[in-house]
Amino acid sequence: MKQNFTVRQGALDGVEAFLSVAQHRSFRRAAAELGVTPSAVSQAVRVLEERIGAALFIRTTRSVGLTEAGEGFLSRAKPAFDELVAASEVARGLGQRPAGLLRLSVPRAVVPILLEPLIASFCRAYPEVEVEIAASEALIDLAAQGFDAGIRLGQFVAADMVAVPLTPPFRLIIVGSPAYFADRSRPIRLDDLREHACLRWRRSNGALAPWSFNDDGRPIEIVVSGPLIAHDFPTMLGAAIEVVGLAQLPEPMVAEGLRAGKLVHVLEPFAPVIPGVFLYYPSRRQIMPKLRAFIDHVKNYPASHDKVPGTR
Repeated sequence: MKQNFTVRQGALDGVEAFLSVAQHRSFRRAAAELGVTPSAVSQAVRVLEERIGAALFIRTTRSVGLTEAGEGFLSRAKPAFDELVAASEVARGLGQRPAGLLRLSVPRAVVPILLEPLIASFCRAYPEVEVEIAASEALIDLAAQGFDAGIRLGQFVAADMVAVPLTPPFRLIIVGSPAYFADRSRPIRLDDLREHACLRWRRSNGALAPWSFNDDGRPIEIVVSGPLIAHDFPTMLGAAIEVVGLAQLPEPMVAEGLRAGKLVHVLEPFAPVIPGVFLYYPSRRQIMPKLRAFIDHVKNYPASHDKVPGTR
């Protein structure tokens, strides 16, 4: 049966004084080391002994020695106290300079185009920070799963998060392979999509995302159908290039395919504009230096605004 256990309040009180007296075999020298009076050290040790229920020192007018209980307490308390001091130093260091493990939750689409050059630049600038990238399409709870920050399309960032733009707003556009249109006419009106194979995207919550459009300033959504359902944008992009069907994708993500002639753009007048890609993190009064350094690096990294794929 699991038992609840907590450290007794004040259990560590007097331990530092005890260790200093045990090291110097002198209350006076221990007081000088700790910057307090000998009487304060004596009182701290006396309270510790009362709490433990055993005498820790043998005191005479000329010397201070350890009792058997004191020897046993010293052998266990000193390494434990040293570990606490070391842990405090590590925590203090992480709180004062960019260092430690920076964990980022990102969709797969952003890794090759945005994160690879950005992370390489950041790692060169901050060698004491280790960066861990978890590529996942799921919208996760950053704090609950131990992530420092995430990257998502602006419309998927929760209102209680602090968001830093990585890209300007961009369009969602409909693309297909030239070979796809070899025996089909290109859609001109939105109703024409009924006659086309449309690649669909299943969001991390399980819902199939409709296609979004801007019809003379009026936002509308259309439920489409087709032969393939993907869970991420790179899969949809690859399927569109391989003549599986039409796909609605962020414009920066398909720019290279359009330039290379692997894709063509249709229904351009109906393309909606979305906010762009954002770095986001929980709102905190104090941000760890490693995350603050990454945020500042993102803001000052010019390439981060050049070409970034859309993602959820």
